[in-house]
Amino acid sequence: MKKFIPAIFLLALVLVLGACGNNAANNKNNANNGAAEATATPEATESEAAEQPAAGTVTYQAESGPVEIPANPQRIVALAYAPNLISLGANIVGVDQWTNMSPLFTDKLKGVEVVSDEDLEKIIELDPDLIVVGTESKNVKKLGEIAPTVAFTWGKLDYLNQQVEIGKILGKEQEATTWVDDFKSRAASIGEEVKAKIGADTTVSVLETDSKSFYVFGNNFARGTEIIYQAMGLKMPEKVTKDAQGPGYLTLSQEIIPEYAGDWVVLSRSTANDNAFMNTDVWKNIAAVKNNHVIEIDTEASSYSDPTTLESLLTIFKDGFLK
Repeated sequence: MKKFIPAIFLLALVLVLGACGNNAANNKNNANNGAAEATATPEATESEAAEQPAAGTVTYQAESGPVEIPANPQRIVALAYAPNLISLGANIVGVDQWTNMSPLFTDKLKGVEVVSDEDLEKIIELDPDLIVVGTESKNVKKLGEIAPTVAFTWGKLDYLNQQVEIGKILGKEQEATTWVDDFKSRAASIGEEVKAKIGADTTVSVLETDSKSFYVFGNNFARGTEIIYQAMGLKMPEKVTKDAQGPGYLTLSQEIIPEYAGDWVVLSRSTANDNAFMNTDVWKNIAAVKNNHVIEIDTEASSYSDPTTLESLLTIFKDGFLK
């Protein structure tokens, strides 16, 4: 037997359902409006972006062409430019032996595997989501089969633009650019102070010894050369400009070191090596040595041109020249 439903009850039911539908639509519109307002608020957007790392992939225009890389790489094998990556807070799971030797990165590389571009099986085990390497590597293609790989040619970019490129692959281009602008300004200012004290025409040489060989460097071969000659604007001896600037460095015999020594000498040497040459007459008779115009730096801590190394050297040079 069918139950009879009065018409008046049906009418009431229709009205109630209609009201609920209108309320739901209004709530949805209000939610959409709220979302639009939140999107339009820069503070909210920046805060949320900072709290939530980018996901997915982005296309990076590498030297070899476009490469799909993680928008927020978390496991990087750095076979080159590791100091630049570390300076921007990158998470490194594999690193080259030379970076591992720098005392500036000891704490940040604890537990990180030391690898080379030939350790393909070991790199696979590290499960990287990004590999950074130099174009001189013979295994760039094989590395690219393990994970997205970006290869840079050393010296193709100057030391500051190189840091900006590293910023791009980490999604931190603005952070890198901000540091570059600030560093250039501070280094130039210190350079003016130094020139005012020691003389604008005073020359500076950057020498290095590994106990067996001696070298003099041009203006872009790490060891602080970029700071001294490019950022601070100090002068290079003419003989260094003529013989070392083109190739980047020149190997010297002990007896001709004085010919390449400027009014000031920055000496890169390893504390682990025998530096008996500093007790020889050849060294002691160099004018800069006699005048106590020698600034010593640690070879292992000065072989790169990344922000961490540059900041450390800038402090050393400021103290050495001005004090």
